[in-house]
Amino acid sequence: MTRMVTSLSALILSIVLLVSGNAFLMTLLGVRLSIESVSADIIGWILVCYSIGFVLGTLYVHRIISRVGHIRTFAAFAAMAAVCSLLYPMAVSEPLWAILRGLSGFSAASVLVVIESWFSARATNANRGTLFAIYQIVFYTSVAGGQLLINVGEPSSFVPFSLAAVLLAIALIPLALTRMEAPEVGPIERLSFFTLARESFTGVSGALICGVLIGSFYALGPVYATLAGLEVSRVSTFMASAIVAAMVFAWPLGLLCDRFDRRRVMFWVAMTAAVASGLVVVFGAERLWLLTLLVAIFTGLSATLYPIAVAITNDRMASNRIVAASATLLLSYGVGSVIGPIVMAQLLAFLGPDGLFMGNAAFLVLLALATSYRIASTEDVAVADQEHFVPAMPESSTALVEIDPRNEAFHEAQETPTSEQPGTPSERAS
Repeated sequence: MTRMVTSLSALILSIVLLVSGNAFLMTLLGVRLSIESVSADIIGWILVCYSIGFVLGTLYVHRIISRVGHIRTFAAFAAMAAVCSLLYPMAVSEPLWAILRGLSGFSAASVLVVIESWFSARATNANRGTLFAIYQIVFYTSVAGGQLLINVGEPSSFVPFSLAAVLLAIALIPLALTRMEAPEVGPIERLSFFTLARESFTGVSGALICGVLIGSFYALGPVYATLAGLEVSRVSTFMASAIVAAMVFAWPLGLLCDRFDRRRVMFWVAMTAAVASGLVVVFGAERLWLLTLLVAIFTGLSATLYPIAVAITNDRMASNRIVAASATLLLSYGVGSVIGPIVMAQLLAFLGPDGLFMGNAAFLVLLALATSYRIASTEDVAVADQEHFVPAMPESSTALVEIDPRNEAFHEAQETPTSEQPGTPSERAS
């Protein structure tokens, strides 16, 4: 494992710099817009442009990579992200910031596709699980660490924006100097939403609503904290603890998913997260420790909805369709991350800070009701027939889908096309 980490050190260092700088900037923008007294609904429209750009980036960046190569693509979009960071404090203009957020989202998706393509190219059936775990640990640790940088300089000054730009620009150096051979760019296969929903409605809806919840929290969590009266130093702790919880909750939930029917696990996860979200509304920000705990429970459980949705879907897919189904679920999450900030921003504008968590609770109850209906009306997959649970990441590109350890059978089938494809599609709809 040490040798593997060493060989990927340039990639890992670039990930740390890029992800921490990007996460820091997302929180910084929410705080700065609140300081500028921009209304919550306008903030939502500005920040959702990042998700729109990100979704478009995952769809179209492969065409750019096929024309100019991985390193040129990485250099171009890392530089674009850094330039956007420098432009924010030059003019606090709502239309300009919306455009910059869209460009930042497209840039972030592009550089992640490049990095994750390299990870995918190094994956074999022997190291797939290890690579997947390394990437997740590095990614979530960097996101959480990026939140703590909000304490460097006043958000109303240019200093924190310059720091974010420095991190994004320095990320160019390790990967630009790497001697690793660039991976080949392959076509991305997807199942249509309607096809996948017919076979796994619970999986598609779980991924979509997870995108709504996590997308809105990343965008509007700092706005909520500011409106609730938290100091800037507390906002960083508030956001970091929620993101760490998303990583911590994945493992115990995985154990439950391997021992019980996964749709029932999803139901109870949604209901528990809804209760935590409702309690945030009841207690507010009067006790910081209680607010942090409840938000961590809500965020940690909400983030597990995506890997549970992937697991539910994969249980019903033939092995040669798993990658295509996972790519569609990732797109479903992206669509949800566009819907979430828009809807929640409107609730913030009409109901104040509590609107964010009232909306969260409503979406979670809706998911629980839909899951309960499917449990009652369709047949379960036996626990013994379920695939092994893997804590899949939604904040990634389709390139990372291919190093999911559950795809070992898929890659074996690709390597030996004359052999019989393992797995059979289930006729049961979830």
